[in-house]
Amino acid sequence: MKANNTFQKFSLLLLGISSIGILTSYAKASELNTQGGKGAKVYCYMRSNGNAHEVSWDASYALLKRQSNSMFKTSPKHAAVMITEAVVQDPEKYPNCGQYLGDLFSPNKIKEEIANMQDTETNQKTKYNSNSASRYSY
Repeated sequence: MKANNTFQKFSLLLLGISSIGILTSYAKASELNTQGGKGAKVYCYMRSNGNAHEVSWDASYALLKRQSNSMFKTSPKHAAVMITEAVVQDPEKYPNCGQYLGDLFSPNKIKEEIANMQDTETNQKTKYNSNSASRYSY
């Protein structure tokens, strides 16, 4: 009876150790699929293949905005931070990408992108408010 009880404890211990290994490998795999990781992959790939910052940034930012699980929009500043974090956490996956990260934080670029977002929001609001009287004129 004691041998059977010892065997059960040993089996549970092995099961616990093996599940920790599985969870650790799953966590590493899921890090690659995070939003910042995907955005960094797109941005760094495009930049390393000769694309300009604007084109690479537009593609990676579009991906980050569309794949967000939040009910709030991802800001350009936050997206830049997410990409930077992904590159800094695992620089081997993004070789030579560190040289491009400074372009993400150019003060003029961020201000310009925020202004463009605000203009777009303002245009959308006025578009819906200006025609409110004639909205149902059929």
